[in-house]
Amino acid sequence: MQLAEIITERVRRVTATAKVALHEPCFRGRELAYVTECIETGWVSSVGSYVDRFERDLAAYTGAKHAVVVSNGTSGLQIALQLVGVEAGDEVLIPALSFVATANAVRHCGAQPHFVDSDEASLGIGIAALAEHLGQVAEVLAGVCRNKRTGRRIAAVVPMHTFGHPVDMPALLELAARYHIEVVEDAAESLGSTIGGRHTGTFGRCSMLSFNGNKIVTTGGGGAILTDDAALAKRAKHLSTTAKMPHAWAFYHDEVAYNYRMPNLNAALGCAQLEQIDGFLDAKRELTQRYLEAFSDLPHVRLFTERPGTRANYWLQTLLIAPELAEQRDAILAATNGAGQMTRPVWELLSTLPMYRDCASMATPVAQDLARRIINLPSSPQLIMGAV
Repeated sequence: MQLAEIITERVRRVTATAKVALHEPCFRGRELAYVTECIETGWVSSVGSYVDRFERDLAAYTGAKHAVVVSNGTSGLQIALQLVGVEAGDEVLIPALSFVATANAVRHCGAQPHFVDSDEASLGIGIAALAEHLGQVAEVLAGVCRNKRTGRRIAAVVPMHTFGHPVDMPALLELAARYHIEVVEDAAESLGSTIGGRHTGTFGRCSMLSFNGNKIVTTGGGGAILTDDAALAKRAKHLSTTAKMPHAWAFYHDEVAYNYRMPNLNAALGCAQLEQIDGFLDAKRELTQRYLEAFSDLPHVRLFTERPGTRANYWLQTLLIAPELAEQRDAILAATNGAGQMTRPVWELLSTLPMYRDCASMATPVAQDLARRIINLPSSPQLIMGAV
């Protein structure tokens, strides 16, 4: 059998179903009851008890002092960057291997992405490579880090926890402090992942979560900003709610802001989903074990697993093809999808997209290599928990 046929057979063995999506939402708790309550009471829009509750529940679960829910992860990341002072004309360090929303949020601030290479041990930002790169291009004068080649201020770095696998945040925080660069975590994919028992999204000055329909916890569409800084949380709420000043009836807005509010309907879904997250995470770990067993005897593929000292949420199961067989990736994708087992490649490197090709970038050999070799496998918790 060809490698594509073998992998297809092993994936089908794990999923035990003729047709399966990459990642489906799992509704088996009190979602219907909470949403029905919103409809029956009329509290369906951007004000309601579930918005406040979801913010409290997120803060309690992650250990962050404050959570502000928003319309989606991209808007959350945009506001988070603004909160730490990113301005038009600045540069923001982001991984070349990331979803396009990471770069788009930077551009929405009027800033420019500055692309960074990856680390094969985490799939996220390569800290050692970034340190070497900053040593060549960055200078700090009067507490401000600038790119000597472009003259722009390097205002922030955005580590993205790829597929739920944590970046080495302690090392990144030390590097960022050395260069006076703010840290904003893109934790869109990593709710439930930890480093030394501490949740991702609580290391940077602030962070962003996503609750898109394919995430571990979904609100249909939505996101959140996490921070320990009460002043930043208050400003995040202000900016995301059209900068409306509190008043019983008057509409007075004191600055240009955004309508990035999460509706109560969506927050109700989120509350019900978060109640079940431990079960979702347990199912993800069991699915990982089944994939590990299925691929254990194949020398040219490897299931990506968590690093020591970290606990991944395994949002998307990730298969790495050996470099010498990377050219077979598309044949594997065609065979698995053709058999009803939905798989996908990783995103195109952001630095290669037409709107970002002219942005600053370090050399990205690891990211380029990973992009040729990654295949995401069916990852829904229902594969373990069973259909409702």
